[in-house]
Amino acid sequence: MLVHFFSAEGWQSWGLDGEPLIPERMPVLFDDDFLFEDEGGPRATRAVNAWLRTLPSSGAPSPNSWRAYALAARDWLTHLRRHRVTVFGTRQELVAALATYADRRLSGPLDERLEFSSWELQVTALSRFYDWAESEGLAAAVPFTVATGKRMVQGRLVETRHNRARLRRPKPHVKVQYLESDFADLFRYGLAGLGPDGLEDATFRGRFPGRNAVMGGLVLGTGMRSREFSHLLVHEVPPLPAEPTEVPIPWVVPELAAKGRKFRTTWIDYASLAAVHSYIDLDREMSQGSWRPRRPLVVEEADFYGGRVNGRRTRWAALRPEERLRLVGPQGGSLLLALSYDGRPFVDWGTLFRRTARRIRERFEPRFPDVAPHRCRHTFAMATLEKLVEGHYRQAAQLAAATGDASGLALYLLKADPLLILRDLLGHSSVVTTEVYLKRLDVHRIYRAAWERTRAVVDAAALAEADTEFAEEL
Repeated sequence: MLVHFFSAEGWQSWGLDGEPLIPERMPVLFDDDFLFEDEGGPRATRAVNAWLRTLPSSGAPSPNSWRAYALAARDWLTHLRRHRVTVFGTRQELVAALATYADRRLSGPLDERLEFSSWELQVTALSRFYDWAESEGLAAAVPFTVATGKRMVQGRLVETRHNRARLRRPKPHVKVQYLESDFADLFRYGLAGLGPDGLEDATFRGRFPGRNAVMGGLVLGTGMRSREFSHLLVHEVPPLPAEPTEVPIPWVVPELAAKGRKFRTTWIDYASLAAVHSYIDLDREMSQGSWRPRRPLVVEEADFYGGRVNGRRTRWAALRPEERLRLVGPQGGSLLLALSYDGRPFVDWGTLFRRTARRIRERFEPRFPDVAPHRCRHTFAMATLEKLVEGHYRQAAQLAAATGDASGLALYLLKADPLLILRDLLGHSSVVTTEVYLKRLDVHRIYRAAWERTRAVVDAAALAEADTEFAEEL
């Protein structure tokens, strides 16, 4: 079974009345004979392709999700064909097929075995496919068993559903999910080619350490996802305030580069933003070149909000990630913030972060974990919550207001609940999502540490009185 990624380029020569109603880069499944039906009627690939075309308007706008779902469907159809089970077979057939599929993908041949996250993606994709097929009247049975229950959410009793094909998640304490402050500093040093003491590491053989350290600080300081910070344009960097400030500086996340295309504003601290501006003025300027992609989008009259792209005024927020990779200046050179040789864009931060973590582990700290861009996002969440709990940002906002700065951000920091602030920074739809997210990151450590720090300055008489209350129980 083959997977092809659709492109409408040249459709006028296909003999059609109009352009096909298929999104660009949409996966299309083919059988090896390139047929979608035979004497038995439409084949399973036809139903899968119809479902894939609904993804952009049903909660999966990213082409990366389309590809992952298409590959999951392909593997499932191949498995069913191997066992001569139809995709819309009986409940008994589908359940048996799912059992053998799970056994093969979780403990079968090594080249077919899936990691935990990959199996979860398979279950998500197939669940969505069969839900769609049921609603369209194509499927009379599904292979999954769903358990129902109830739980309290914001004071309301709501019904929950759990697909039993999913694996149990590891407990938060068995896996490092974020970097503590000392490890975060060690990671920044590693990206910059420095040792744990902040001095030059003579064994470092990497390239562009200034760029790497700045981008690492940017993601640790903003909590942006990999897709978001990898496609930032140099013109989207906020201006640096005239004076250093403890109040964070707002940073608008590009809408079409954000997960789910959700508009949001995060923030960055003054020192990290100053480092970005220093990189732009020095290191990035030295990397400028005449590089051009195959189909360049030439930008003129660029400013903070947009520019004239191939002669047409366009907002940066209206550009997709793949379009951002094609943006070049009039003399060539990418407009992305992070550049490689000859002005080429650099986006492979996952590989760079993992290599840096491995070098730190081998050279300096054996306990240092692997670091992916999303672990930096987790680190931002925990560091931000810790400052919110300690009142750091509230004190900074009070100082800003006292000196005549009546900015909306200062007012927001003074009035909003810490969880609501973090919800907005991370781009979650609900504070419940933020609560669940934090629960998996050992958030109790932050409150425990805050109490320990507070305890040191609490009036001794108050502590003695509290001890007396509990002593009376003896």
